[in-house]
Amino acid sequence: MNATALASAVPNHVDPALVHEFDMYEDAGIRRDLHNSYMRLHKEAPSTFWTPLNGGHWMVTSYDDITAVVMDNEHFSTKEHQIPRVPDAPRMIPLHVDPPENMFYRQLLMPYFSPKAVRAMDEQIEKQAHRFVDAIVARGKCEFVADVASQFPVTVFMILMGLPMDRFADFRDLVVGFFSNQGNEQKVAELSAAIMGEMEAVIAHKRENPADDLVTYLIQGEIKGRRLTQEELVLTTFLIFLGGMDTVTNAMSFTARLIATRPDVQRRVIEDPDCIGNFVEEALRLHGVVNVPRIVKKDVDMLGAKFRVNDMVLCTLPLAGRDPKIHDNPADFDIDRKDKRHLTFSTGAHLCLGHFLARAEMKKLFSLWFEKVGEYRLKPDQELVYRAGSVMSLEELHLEWGRN
Repeated sequence: MNATALASAVPNHVDPALVHEFDMYEDAGIRRDLHNSYMRLHKEAPSTFWTPLNGGHWMVTSYDDITAVVMDNEHFSTKEHQIPRVPDAPRMIPLHVDPPENMFYRQLLMPYFSPKAVRAMDEQIEKQAHRFVDAIVARGKCEFVADVASQFPVTVFMILMGLPMDRFADFRDLVVGFFSNQGNEQKVAELSAAIMGEMEAVIAHKRENPADDLVTYLIQGEIKGRRLTQEELVLTTFLIFLGGMDTVTNAMSFTARLIATRPDVQRRVIEDPDCIGNFVEEALRLHGVVNVPRIVKKDVDMLGAKFRVNDMVLCTLPLAGRDPKIHDNPADFDIDRKDKRHLTFSTGAHLCLGHFLARAEMKKLFSLWFEKVGEYRLKPDQELVYRAGSVMSLEELHLEWGRN
């Protein structure tokens, strides 16, 4: 961006010392080495800064600053969540509902995602993990994203939600398309309408054919002494659909990619399976996949910046776990790290409801992977391509093991 355009894209209330150009979708390097490219911001920019790109918005990168913003429901709202801002952007419940109203919806959902509910799913999680790992062991190679990381958690999620399994490919394409086109107003609107149409069809089917699944539960559930409206049902299932069909897939893929280059870590987990809990928590610290937007709803001066009404703010949750003020050698994978603080699932009123399920799925998948596949490596000479933006992903990951 040239100097004239830069000046016109920076509001008067923004201190010039806090301006740093960064494109959350296309910044140099993030398509080739996403997390490490984002980590440059800890060295190159203030912990809270203004980028004039993508309509102009704040970016918050440190653990403490992100925590301060996401916990401050007085000044920051989730009601607008597209960067650049999009008129009439699709709203999802309860993510885009501010406290205290969001808590009524969260309380309805919590029983389906509680530790007790996740433990009740142990048998199904184990069954599906065995199914997809067993399918690739003898090959000596796989494309991890397509063969394992999407198949396993998405299948578990579709069973939980009560979605028709014969629509697996269709639903994955919709979700990947949605997140791949963030910033494209027309495409996001088209894909949002398509997803909501699918949710309306699922809801209609479950009204006529109730079952033991999440959609039926929501149809029959109540908040404040009443059933959810049709609009509330669609917007709630819209959010759950987007989260369940993509985010755990991405965390698994990023983890498998890094550990493919760490034979020492692989041997450690193979020799000491009981360390899998620490393994997964360290993987989650390093590989957050969601950046969460906020819009300023009330002027406030904090974090050395002047936030003004209607400013957009991007909280880079993946950078919180890599904050050098919190962690020594934050880019290193250390199973024995004592302090594993991160904000991969956010915190406060919008803490991800699915975090217990995500952890359970990652523990089971990687336990079986190291038990059955053993040591593995990256296929040589592959070009890794990443998707940046609000939900980040690795497009493909080719792995090999044995004599292949």
